[in-house]
Amino acid sequence: MKSGRLIIGLFGLLWLIGPICHIQAQETTYPFVRYTVNHLKYDTTSPTMQAFFARWRNMNANRQGNLNIVHIGGSHVQAGMMTQTIRLRLLDASGITGPRGMIFPYSAAARCNNPPDYRVHCRERMVLTRCVYKEPEYQLGLCGIAVTARDQHSEIQIALNEPSVDFNTTRVVLLGHSDGGVVPRLRTDRGELSPSYFDNYTDRYFFNIDQSVDSFVVVLPCREGQQFTVSGICLDSPAPGLTYHSIGVNGAAVPDYLRCPNFVRDLRMLHPDAVVFGIGINDANTANFDTVAFRRAYLQLIDSVRSVNPDCAFIFITNNDSFVKVGRRRYNVNPNGALARDVFYRLANDTDGAVWDQYQIMGGLRSMDKWREQGLAQTDRVHFTRAGYTLVGNLFADALLEALNSRVDKSGRQQVDETSSPRPPRN
Repeated sequence: MKSGRLIIGLFGLLWLIGPICHIQAQETTYPFVRYTVNHLKYDTTSPTMQAFFARWRNMNANRQGNLNIVHIGGSHVQAGMMTQTIRLRLLDASGITGPRGMIFPYSAAARCNNPPDYRVHCRERMVLTRCVYKEPEYQLGLCGIAVTARDQHSEIQIALNEPSVDFNTTRVVLLGHSDGGVVPRLRTDRGELSPSYFDNYTDRYFFNIDQSVDSFVVVLPCREGQQFTVSGICLDSPAPGLTYHSIGVNGAAVPDYLRCPNFVRDLRMLHPDAVVFGIGINDANTANFDTVAFRRAYLQLIDSVRSVNPDCAFIFITNNDSFVKVGRRRYNVNPNGALARDVFYRLANDTDGAVWDQYQIMGGLRSMDKWREQGLAQTDRVHFTRAGYTLVGNLFADALLEALNSRVDKSGRQQVDETSSPRPPRN
């Protein structure tokens, strides 16, 4: 189990970060991808799913209000390419850009990969804590990860790197804690700001900015013996629109998020209308995959979300097909993908949620080799390439937009709004 999770967690070292272009729907088709089954699967009478769809339609029709989607996963999410593809597709369909939402300065620590849609630079590398550690040094929150500054010159420079979208950031919320009395500051091109407000109960520092910014510097002046731990940064604004938050930690399994004592506290700030769960590839990367324990852990995590919003909609992404390394350049197919898939369907049934069957859509057992042959998957046969993540993101966005723009008639049948639905499934 240890070695398998290490392979997955070190994927960040393979990720090549660079600027990305505005992402459009994938046009190339592949014979092994099952496009005709690329739909969300859910009960059309589900009150939480229909309420979520209605909020989407109301926001678009009235050009007001906010819709918050939180996507939680492991290295697939930390890499950021899949979730950025989904984010841009949804923003294209909506036409209303809300705040960028929760981010984390991953590359403030050494050997930790950052999503490509924002850049992070630090003078001094900071100490990393992740929820995958057996005994995390600091109490973690929603992001499942933290970096700690201990230098008087500690700064975290952040610059958004998606020129096609103006996220209109006029408020920065820093989630962090200092036992030594360090007070963070925020520097923009117009000067340096002290916190407008500090919430001691939630460890949040609020910085209100008089104009929108797309870059800033978090200044953490730690004197000798002092330190400041950052556990998240939320880019916010009063502007209406969709916010697609992505939360990912390399190597994370479901129990790892359960070990974050401030998970619920931080999630309250986002108040999700829907949560997309993509955790499971690390849980199933073992010879003795316990599906009962996997489902039980997921239900505990779902209860945590429901304590924040009882009406939250849930969308479950099944594991992708994957292989397990058994020797030098030798891999065996991992049969646990199908077992995990069954659990995700049960979870959707338990929660009146939806399933996006990535395992089936990508081609089922051993399909990862076909993706690799086409340059869509890494040689570890667990992770995708940039092109692969873009394809996966577009496929998910196709299915989600189809569902978001559907309606249910009085007989319970689903009707798709053809004026705003995504492209029909490709054969």
